[in-house]
Amino acid sequence: MTRSRRSYPIRALIAALGAALFGAACTPAVRQEAATPPAAAAAPVVVPDPVAELNALADRYVDAVLDFDPTVTYFTGLPVKAHDRLPRNSAADIAALEQQEDAMLAELDRIAAAPLQGTPHAVTYAILRESLESSRDLRICHRERWTVSHMNGWLSGLAEAAQAQPVATAQERSDAVARWSGLGAFIDNDIANQRNGLATGYSAPRSVVDRVLKQLDGMLAGKPEALPFYSPAERSDDAAFKAQMRQVMLDKVQPALQRYRDFLAKEYRAKARESVALSALPDGAACYAAQLRSYTTLKRSPREVYELGQKTVADNEAVVAELGQRLFGTRDIPTIIKKVEKEKKNLFKSEQELLDYSRAGLDRARELSAPLFARMPKQPAVIEPFPEFQRGSGVSSHYIPSTDPAKPGEFRIQLENWRTETRGAAEITLVHETWPGHHLQIALANELPPSHRIVKLGFNSAYLEGWGRYSERLAEEAGIYQTEYARISRRIWPARGMVGDPGLHLFGWTRQQAIDYFAATGRFGRKGAEDLIDRIAVMPAQLTSYDSGGLEIFALREQAERELGAKFDIRQFHSQVIDQGVVPLALLRQNVERWIAQTK
Repeated sequence: MTRSRRSYPIRALIAALGAALFGAACTPAVRQEAATPPAAAAAPVVVPDPVAELNALADRYVDAVLDFDPTVTYFTGLPVKAHDRLPRNSAADIAALEQQEDAMLAELDRIAAAPLQGTPHAVTYAILRESLESSRDLRICHRERWTVSHMNGWLSGLAEAAQAQPVATAQERSDAVARWSGLGAFIDNDIANQRNGLATGYSAPRSVVDRVLKQLDGMLAGKPEALPFYSPAERSDDAAFKAQMRQVMLDKVQPALQRYRDFLAKEYRAKARESVALSALPDGAACYAAQLRSYTTLKRSPREVYELGQKTVADNEAVVAELGQRLFGTRDIPTIIKKVEKEKKNLFKSEQELLDYSRAGLDRARELSAPLFARMPKQPAVIEPFPEFQRGSGVSSHYIPSTDPAKPGEFRIQLENWRTETRGAAEITLVHETWPGHHLQIALANELPPSHRIVKLGFNSAYLEGWGRYSERLAEEAGIYQTEYARISRRIWPARGMVGDPGLHLFGWTRQQAIDYFAATGRFGRKGAEDLIDRIAVMPAQLTSYDSGGLEIFALREQAERELGAKFDIRQFHSQVIDQGVVPLALLRQNVERWIAQTK
């Protein structure tokens, strides 16, 4: 998965990242009714220069995003004026942001989209509309009232921001001191938001609170220099700056973290909800629909996603049965999975062996991916273990892009569950996160000049994770997998998220039922399945995005192969998918179908 820094209301500003994790929409959960009659509101008002109007509006949007959260610069590369403060997160700031969004959406409604089709400005328009509409719809979730999260909460997001903060100049070092001196005020705002949540029926699941407490205890157990927020000082040779930052950790950061930990342990935890289902919160069903639209950018209801997932799982199991018959002499799915899980040559003997195996496969994956693309990115990728405070807290393996082409993108690998990890599953994760998956797609997109800087914010999970899922199939075609077991593991897991995620949140699945469903695939041990449930709890609908996007890319490729026949070029198809960056899936379909027609 790509790391999605979507805590507090930044997700309200950047379309399903995407988050990211950064068009087409499902029925909005909350819709602002127009005061004018429907006939009068049907057609947009013609503006003198729609492109100029659109670009100016997109500029305002990007400026609003960066003003609300300047740390966005570290995963988009968009420049900010200063690095001296943390994201805004007070109730007043959130309300002001919503007013800005409403005003921008009203202005966007005046600009006709049709004349922009087929031009780079269509990308700007699609990303801006998707971002604003998705953010508006997500308000029904009141996400700022239950931000406690071990996956995409501020604790992990700001730790990554600290590791990326520049310190080359005296001004940048001064900015770092100012920013992290303000962590106490940021935490106090968040505590106020969480108290408001408890008073109005919103909370995170208690199992998630326990995971965040584990992360906090890991941070607070060490010296001030071991805190992730001290990272700017670690990357500087300025002795005075190091001393200043150490004092900030002692006087400001550690007390603030302790205050937050005490709030969670002594006040919040006892009132946190037992259920992990979104249906336990006010307007939970409407919130889930908004989350689904945000992550997938598609016009699909939760029920449609659930049923499509069930069909896809059944289709995949039919292929697994064929593979099982050939490899093991049985078509029984549980027996096949058990044989894959227990095969000694498919297992690891230590954390280090899992890490070494993954690192050894990195160059092989890059080399064998190259013939399938018109060009390959210059930026390298590396594999790194989790920082100590995240170990054992249930955080999944994920990719962290670098906006500096001279620095590698990082695949952060979870090593704690090495006893239940298999070589086949490790290979699948490797290609998903690096080559030809997230790293290749993001690094290639970053090398191209965007049509507008808003493209850097256009993260949506269905595109990003859909490409990751597609890359798992592509790796098999390229011959990257070194075991037959990967061929089975690649098929037994996909689309389960489309079933288990809405099942857990909306359709009455118990926690144990979901654990059993996911663990039965053999992709996870019981602990891994437990971790997955709490990930689903704090990122509702995100797990549906992998195959929602992957199935769309598969369908577009099959359409192109069918219609173009001998003219089909896999390298050119991949260029059509990647070269405009992360776009809503409706626009991706328009772009590919236009290319098919032109190629014909």
